[in-house]
Amino acid sequence: MTTLQTFSPLTQGNIAVRNKDYVTAVGHYIRALGFPELAKMLAVNIQIAQRKYRTQRAAAPRWHIAVLEAQPGNDPKCRSQAITALYRVFADAETVDITQLLGSHDTQSFLSSDAASRIIDFVAQAPFDVVHLTEPCPRQVLIGMLYKLIWDAKVLVDLNDEVLEAEGAQLPGLIDACLQERDFPNLTAPQDWRSVALELAHELDGITVSSAAVQQRFGGVSIGLTPAQENASKLRANVESMIPRPFAPVLGKLYKTVLPQIRPLIQVQESSGSRVRLKLAPLHQLELDADDSRYWKSLGEDPHFQLEFEPSTELQPGWYRIDLLIDASKSQNSAKFYLDYGQGYSEADTFVLPYQTRTLATRVFHFPNAVRSVRFDPKEVKGRFRILVLQWTHIDEGSAREQILTQIAYGKDKSAPISLKQLRADLERQARDKKVSLPELVARKYNDLFVVVPGQVTYEDWIENIETPSLPRANEVQATLAALEYKPLISVVMPTYNTDEEYLRACIDSVIGQSYPHWELCIADDASPKPHVRQVLEAYQAQDSRIKVVFRAKNGHISHASNSALELAGGDFIALLDHDDALPEHALFFMAQAIVQHPDAQLFYSDEDKLNAQGQRFDPHFKSDWNPDLFYSQNYVSHLGVYRRSLLEKIGGFRAGVEGSQDQDLLLRCLLHVQGSQIVHIPRVLYHWRTVEGSTALASGQKSYTTDAGVKALTDYFAELNPAVRIEPGLVPNTYRVRWPIPETPPLVSMLIPTRDRRALTETCVRSILEKSTYTNYEILILDNGSVEAETLEFFEQIQQEDKRVRVLRYDYPFNYSAINNFGAHHTKGEIIGLINNDLEVISPDWLTEMVSHAVRPDIGCVGAKLYFSNDTIQHGGVICSIGGVAGHSHKHFPNSHPGYFSRLVLTQTLSAVTAACLLIRRSIFDKVSGLDEENLKVAFNDVDFCLKVRALGYRNLWTPYAELYHYESISRGAEDSPEKVERFRGELEFMKNKWGKALELDPYYNPNLSKDREDFSITDK
Repeated sequence: MTTLQTFSPLTQGNIAVRNKDYVTAVGHYIRALGFPELAKMLAVNIQIAQRKYRTQRAAAPRWHIAVLEAQPGNDPKCRSQAITALYRVFADAETVDITQLLGSHDTQSFLSSDAASRIIDFVAQAPFDVVHLTEPCPRQVLIGMLYKLIWDAKVLVDLNDEVLEAEGAQLPGLIDACLQERDFPNLTAPQDWRSVALELAHELDGITVSSAAVQQRFGGVSIGLTPAQENASKLRANVESMIPRPFAPVLGKLYKTVLPQIRPLIQVQESSGSRVRLKLAPLHQLELDADDSRYWKSLGEDPHFQLEFEPSTELQPGWYRIDLLIDASKSQNSAKFYLDYGQGYSEADTFVLPYQTRTLATRVFHFPNAVRSVRFDPKEVKGRFRILVLQWTHIDEGSAREQILTQIAYGKDKSAPISLKQLRADLERQARDKKVSLPELVARKYNDLFVVVPGQVTYEDWIENIETPSLPRANEVQATLAALEYKPLISVVMPTYNTDEEYLRACIDSVIGQSYPHWELCIADDASPKPHVRQVLEAYQAQDSRIKVVFRAKNGHISHASNSALELAGGDFIALLDHDDALPEHALFFMAQAIVQHPDAQLFYSDEDKLNAQGQRFDPHFKSDWNPDLFYSQNYVSHLGVYRRSLLEKIGGFRAGVEGSQDQDLLLRCLLHVQGSQIVHIPRVLYHWRTVEGSTALASGQKSYTTDAGVKALTDYFAELNPAVRIEPGLVPNTYRVRWPIPETPPLVSMLIPTRDRRALTETCVRSILEKSTYTNYEILILDNGSVEAETLEFFEQIQQEDKRVRVLRYDYPFNYSAINNFGAHHTKGEIIGLINNDLEVISPDWLTEMVSHAVRPDIGCVGAKLYFSNDTIQHGGVICSIGGVAGHSHKHFPNSHPGYFSRLVLTQTLSAVTAACLLIRRSIFDKVSGLDEENLKVAFNDVDFCLKVRALGYRNLWTPYAELYHYESISRGAEDSPEKVERFRGELEFMKNKWGKALELDPYYNPNLSKDREDFSITDK
């Protein structure tokens, strides 16, 4: 039997960081580790503490260095102003990497007092969790920062075991002597830093506070106070008035920023409760790892322990916080707890705690009754794991409420936390709007944080299990290259300007390291004033003859610089590379293969991802195949882009005046000379964008001028094709809305609405069209499929009298959705036919105008709308073939405000199919494909089949987010639950698979690296 009764200082430090109790964390970490391990642990865990804006995080190192270096070193006023400005910039930063702040300083030597003061000065004015302590880091900087944390947090430090026992008159001399002994500015010789760290740990353990519970939490040591020391606050006040500051007066006051954050933590911890002593006993599919007894092996998909409590036999009712930290073989996992209230275990009494390996997970739970025992399932798959923390703490209701609200504020989908005050206000407003109680809403939102989507895969898992095994080995690369009859020379074009040396070298090295050797790197430096750029480029040029460099005499910005690099190119194909990005090893190898396989192609592009400051890959963009309307809405093509050189020569290369959107402008001008079939997408990640200051990869909103440049590029493009087209900024930065014109005489739209009884439903639909639509040239044909209710028939008579655009046609045959609509189409008068469900309700007044503007385009077939469920979540964001075997709805159940996968929920785009619940198409095309298949697809999949028939004729089906309606989804039809209906559905499913085959297996507008099991654009695990 394994017992988890006490936790190492390291474990307690992890828990403290997770709970944002940094003072406690520092004490635990220092006591647990030597200096190098301490720095690494702080680096990992303080990052976990807050998830905030990546833009400020990347900007932090340069900003603070530039500002501090500009200030006179001995002018406190100037430095104070600089610190104030920096704090405002970094108020929302996640981390500031101390290593980057120090630059190339030799970390084994001492910093000058001035240099150390400048760094600590900055740290002193920033929230403590903004500091990212990493190795290497000058030791005295860390010690200095810890001193300031202790000192300016206004806590009494026991410096030498004599302070607490000393009489008041003795305190000044004792403390002054201690500080003079170890005053930071006086550290001038090497010391035993592990010893210093231990002394600091002792100081932290000696924190005096008014509550024994807080004493236990801060450092894990309870301090026994003598009667004369019971009034801790009085003692602290006396000492504070006598103790001189351990740092030079020039250093700022840390408490202005840190203390306001620490004080509520102290208040919360004062009622933080008591820890439950636990025992674990393996019950099923578990065994100790023979190679390392610290680890367990899960032998199946149902491993579990019995969890018991000591010394009592049951857990009392109340609130508990569960902390869990597991080192698992799989990066994304889910633990499950079964509670026995006296009737045994059941699925009804369970809670789930998702976690990432080596990352602390916390959940608050309320037990209404005494718990006899708990079954603990640490994971749901085979594999090796180690339990580092399993801690249950009994807490009061107030602490539980604070923990719950904090976790909601730091919710899994938030890029930055919301303040608790703002969160409470938002929750109260939402509760009023939704007419639910506030506790119910809070519970719902909190439980949503722990929802586990079965089979969901992380990007790290995908890299390890999908991408890496698919990459060629060196011998396979050589064999492939030897078999190629044509080995195209690829000219990599790269403009540079003041690039950081680290990133510049990494970028060039990524080209040199390509497994495909037939390349040349053409670099044009745009008159960089920083001398290291020329030095680096000249060194690489001398190192490899394939590297060509031109140094421009005058700065001309990116378009001119790119053209200068283009002039160096001698290859048949041009690859575009930004100066601070990187290519994976096989990027040009896969491009060369595609070039050979598609000899007529003019343009190639791949998937891409991003690199953070630590070089970790994240945020993969798995793209659609060529999708012109999506490209008009957003430059999703981007990188890695490879063009035929002759094509770029034909259009004159890059165009000045569209800097910030020059790549999109380049491709737009290429489109005038390229067919869609000549644009090839390679569904592999062949490009890494680096998230550095100023990068569009980091935050599109950071560069508003890029959106303006994109509007200009699109406006100029359409000026030649269709001058009546208007371009506007889209709903999110760096996206666009293309407004297509409607003919001077708007076409008549004939809307077909099949229905049966349910007057309220149909009336809502029809009246919303009549009352809200700004487009007026339409007719509505209500196709009555056997209504018998008197109120429904009364409505039919009434609405035809009210508006002559409404007609009711009887269809007295068994329900057949395809046949009903084909019947209605024969009675229409319009140039455009609209298939409209009776359970729709109009939201956006210009929905019909928007859909008609696309339906009249000669290359467009079916046009679909954005539909919502009644709870304001997405019902239809377009149809994706291959999901669920035949097809599924894009982004189903996403919130209505969600932009979707790389903004696809707010972008007009080509898709394989759209739902017939709201579909417009020209009558001529409807007739060409003979309407809907009423013989084989009476109910299901008829719209998918219809759209695929339209696509097969060469038309593009289109979905627009600017036509918004509610869809209450088949309220008037019964469920598919009778044997006859089940059999009918099975037959329609088989018909679709037999008819369309591969078209259902691979959707060109959906990436093969995305899941076919879910409708959320998550990564595939197959």
